[in-house]
Amino acid sequence: MEDTFSNLATYGYIGLFIYSLGGGFIGLVAASVLSFMGKMDLTLSISIAFLGNALGDVLLFWLTRYQKSMMVEGLRKHRRKLALAHILIKKHGDWVIFIQKFIYGLKTVVPIAIALTKYDFKKFAVLNVFAAAVWALAFGLSSYYFGAVLSKFAVFIGDNKWIAPVILIVIGGSVWLYLEKATKKK
Repeated sequence: MEDTFSNLATYGYIGLFIYSLGGGFIGLVAASVLSFMGKMDLTLSISIAFLGNALGDVLLFWLTRYQKSMMVEGLRKHRRKLALAHILIKKHGDWVIFIQKFIYGLKTVVPIAIALTKYDFKKFAVLNVFAAAVWALAFGLSSYYFGAVLSKFAVFIGDNKWIAPVILIVIGGSVWLYLEKATKKK
């Protein structure tokens, strides 16, 4: 067990950065709980997750805006999600950049949808950096302060391995049902 914590201390920050490029919610929560346990540094974990998250969305925006031909292939399957993101952008404006950080399933679609419009890249980058900072602080600090509860929950899940797939199916199914309902033809 001590060897696992040693590896996390060595490679955990690199993994957190890479995972945060695509979202990083669970990675940030895990790093914050490990910080609570004294195995990682909270400030460094939050900073790395912030950098990865902010950079990931800016890269998605840039790739979509300036490398459209490369992105078109993958976008065809997600036309309805992109349409939902466009509707959210029109309805809520700049707030969507903040909201998307906290809603699983929209994190990657919103920067792509915004990049397909004439939205200013610099404005997106500034708002995205601010939103990533709020996201990292909110999840990092709350996970750290609830570290005792979350670590007990992790032990409970470890003892009852059947619960983890049930939780994943319920969460994944809920997100899938929401996206199906929100993007359904009317």
